[in-house]
Amino acid sequence: MKILPCFLLLLFAGLLSFQSRARNCNDEYKDTSRHIINFVNFIRQSEPRDAAVTEDVLFQTVKEEVILLKKHNLPGTFLLQYDALINPRYQQLLKEELNPGSEVGAWWEITQPHVEAAGLQWRGRYSWDWHANVGFATGYTPEEREKLVDVYMDKFKSVFGKYPASVGSWFIDAHTLAYLYDKYHIVASCNCKDQIGTDGYTLWGGYWNQAYYPSRLNAYMPAQTTAMQIGVPVFRMLGSDPIYQYESGIGTGMSHVITLEPVYEKGGGDKSWVEWFLRSLSEEPCLSFAYAQAGQENSFTWKAIKPGLEMQVTIIDSLRRAGKVTVETLAESGTWFRDKFPVTPPTAVTAMHDYRNEEHKTVWYNSRFYRTNLYWEGPEFRFRDLHLFDEAYKSAYLDKAGTSTQCIYKTLPVLDGFSWSTEKDLAGIRIVQFDKSGKAAVVKSGAPAVKALPGNRLEVEWKDLRGNTFRFTFSEDHFDISCRPVSKGFKWALELHTAPGVVLPFRTIGQQQIEATADNFSYSLYCTKGHIEKGPQDKQYVFRLYPDNDILRIACTNGR
Repeated sequence: MKILPCFLLLLFAGLLSFQSRARNCNDEYKDTSRHIINFVNFIRQSEPRDAAVTEDVLFQTVKEEVILLKKHNLPGTFLLQYDALINPRYQQLLKEELNPGSEVGAWWEITQPHVEAAGLQWRGRYSWDWHANVGFATGYTPEEREKLVDVYMDKFKSVFGKYPASVGSWFIDAHTLAYLYDKYHIVASCNCKDQIGTDGYTLWGGYWNQAYYPSRLNAYMPAQTTAMQIGVPVFRMLGSDPIYQYESGIGTGMSHVITLEPVYEKGGGDKSWVEWFLRSLSEEPCLSFAYAQAGQENSFTWKAIKPGLEMQVTIIDSLRRAGKVTVETLAESGTWFRDKFPVTPPTAVTAMHDYRNEEHKTVWYNSRFYRTNLYWEGPEFRFRDLHLFDEAYKSAYLDKAGTSTQCIYKTLPVLDGFSWSTEKDLAGIRIVQFDKSGKAAVVKSGAPAVKALPGNRLEVEWKDLRGNTFRFTFSEDHFDISCRPVSKGFKWALELHTAPGVVLPFRTIGQQQIEATADNFSYSLYCTKGHIEKGPQDKQYVFRLYPDNDILRIACTNGR
C-alpha cells in the first residue's frame, strides 16, 4: 500500500520537472530583441551651398541639439568634420555641455583644412565640397586615405584625450574603414540609407537598415566569414520608411526621401508618421534587433530642424521610459553588437500597418547572405527585392581613387524592384496559379501574419482568396515557400516580371541555377527544391520557379 503514494509522488515530481523544462524551452524562444535608437548629429564647420547658413548658424544649431538632449537626459553622438574639430567653439561646447553618457566621434567628410593638415593638395571648389571625388575618402588613394586618418586621429586625441570610438559618413571605403579598425580600434561606424542618385550618391541592394559587418574588399557589402570581415559594425542611417521609401522616385532614376530626418514633412517632421515608424520599430517582429538613427546634420539649421526634432525627442523619451526602446550612443551600440554577434546576424523590418491607410504592408529580411522584401498593396502581393551578398565582390574604390563626382555602391541583384520598373509597370516576383489549360493568373493575397521563429528565422503566412495557404520561411542562407492547397490539382509557381527594355544581369537560366554577372563578377541563385524555367522569347516573364510537392527552396549563398 505504500508503493502507490510513492508512485504518485514521483509522477507529480516528474510533471513539475516537465513543466519546468517546458517553461525553460519557451523562455529560450522568447523575443529578446533590442530596439535601439541612436541620436547622431554630425557637425560641419561650413555650408557653401547657402550663404545664409553662416558659421554662427551652424554652431547655434549644434548648441540647440545639445541643449535638447540634455533637457531630456538622453545620450547623443556628435560626429565632427575635421574643420569643426579644430574650431575652439565646438571643442568647448562638446567638452563642457554634453549630457553625461554622450560621445564625440568623427564625421568622415573630407575638408580643405583636413587635406592640407595631411600634407596633400586640396582639389575642391569650396573648403568643403560634397562631390564624391573630393569630399569623401573614395576620392583619394589608399596612401592618402591613411594620412587623412592619422592626422585626424592625432588631432582628435590632442583635443579630447583619446581616439574616437565611432566614425561615420555617407559612405566609407573598405581600406579606410579597415585602417580605422586595425590601427585605432574604432567600435562603430554608420553610413547612408539605401538610395539611388540622391545628392549624387548611390548605395543600393545592401543590408536594409539595422547593421552589418562589412567585407574587407567592399565596405558596403556584408561579409560572410570572420576572416574576410572588418570587425566594426556599420549601422544604416536616417530611418527609411520601410513601405514607401524603396519605390519613392521610381521611374525618375533617383530616390526621393521619406525618412526619420526631422526636416522632411512627409517623414520625420510628421508626428503621425513618426509615431507609426517608432511603433513598427518597437513592436513588430525584428529578430535580433531593430535600429534607427535619429538626429540631423547642422547644415539644415535649427529653424528647420527644431519642430520635428523636439517632437521626436519627446516621443522617443516616452518610449524609453516605457522600456520599449533603448537610447544609447553609436559606440555603445557597436560594442553591444560586437559582443553579441561574431558575424552579421539575420534581422527583419516589419510594417503590417499603413499610416496612409492604403493597405500597403511590407517585410524585409536581411542576413549576411542576402536581403529580400515582400510587399502587399491590398490583395496584390509580390517580392519587390532580392539581392545576394558576397564578400569577394571587390569595390571599385578599394585600391584606387574614384574620379567621378558621384559614388556608386551596389550588391548583386536577382530582383531590383526600383531599377527594373517604370511608374506604370512594376517589376516583381509574383505567385501565379494555372488553370487546366495551363494559363497563368496572379494569385491574390489575404492578410499576412508574421512571426519570429527559433534560429533567427522569420515566417510569413497568408491565404489566397480561395483559401490556399502560402508560407514563406526565411533562414540565414535560404528561404522556403510552401503551399497547403484546399484541393488537389492546384498548381502554382513564382514568376519574375520586369518592365520592357530593362537590361538584366542574367547570363544563363537553367533548371536548378540562374547565373548572373555584375561588373564582371559572377554570382548564382540556386533552386534546391523545385525547378526553374526560362521565360519565352516574348518576355511575358523572365523565369518561373516551380515547386516540388508544393515546396520551393531557394539557396542564397552564391554556391558557398
